[in-house]
Amino acid sequence: MLARDEFVRLAVGPFQRELLTYCYRMLGSVQDAEDTVQDTFLRAWRAFDQFDSRRASLRTWLYRIATNACLTALKNRGRRLLPSAMVHAYEDPDAGPLDPKPEIPWLQPIPDLLLGSESHDPATIVSSRTSVRLAFVAALQLLPPRQRAALILRDVLAWRAHEVADFLDTSSAAVNSALQRARAQMTEQMPVEEDIVEPEQSDQRAVLDSYVAAFEGSDMSALTRLLHRDAVLEMPPFLSWFAGRDAIRRFFAVIWARRKSGAWRMVPTRANRQPAAVAYVRGEDGQLRAHSVQVFTIGPQGIERIVAFLEPGLFERFGMPAVWSPD
Repeated sequence: MLARDEFVRLAVGPFQRELLTYCYRMLGSVQDAEDTVQDTFLRAWRAFDQFDSRRASLRTWLYRIATNACLTALKNRGRRLLPSAMVHAYEDPDAGPLDPKPEIPWLQPIPDLLLGSESHDPATIVSSRTSVRLAFVAALQLLPPRQRAALILRDVLAWRAHEVADFLDTSSAAVNSALQRARAQMTEQMPVEEDIVEPEQSDQRAVLDSYVAAFEGSDMSALTRLLHRDAVLEMPPFLSWFAGRDAIRRFFAVIWARRKSGAWRMVPTRANRQPAAVAYVRGEDGQLRAHSVQVFTIGPQGIERIVAFLEPGLFERFGMPAVWSPD
């Protein structure tokens, strides 16, 4: 059997990040993706004596194993969705967050630090960002697993049809048929926001910084000015989500009224190649505790979507503690 250090040098080091990103797109969960990549490398190490470099590259072989591992994982798991894919927008933001469903396997964000650095090619950068954006990954989860794999492998990663057919143990014709159906559904599911040209990252960061200042200061006027008139707010594991600037403003008014002044602290970060922030809330004992990871879609007219993941377990992956003492 190949020595562990040699296997790590040949396979794990060069391909771990891209396989993690692939498995995340397939599974919609950082935890599930990490587990599946570990399983992929374990399978590869055990079967390395069967690898024939004359028939396929090491990268191709690893992607074949990873694809099978993802499809196996998806057999017994529900789809990871966002509330907007399950119910209509709630019409009473004054009631606050409603209908928590912690038992549902919700879609998760992925920290940019796990995605690695971006290419220097502008065209590649745009493609890479689009294919890992939260809305795109959310739309992928609505596809059947094999269609999902076909679309990612062909349209995102640019594998050839015969290679994808080998990964999926099927024919090139079947791959092309699955791809056609997947493309049609993605076109139907992708929100209009994905067709809008994004502001420069520096401009997005300025909007994020303004949002953080407004939220921490409970400045409703400033926050409202940052929102697009058709902005959307989602908060898994709560089913309740709100559409429109006025609904979000009213919801935030309810949330701020429940806390003392200065209760919120936020730290800017990035997730899914998008602006994001981790939010802490001060408890009765004065401690700042993990509250949510918020991911923002920012367009030319302001913030178009906020997805606030109320899952404190995510903080560790963003390099942030569950209890924060900034002073």
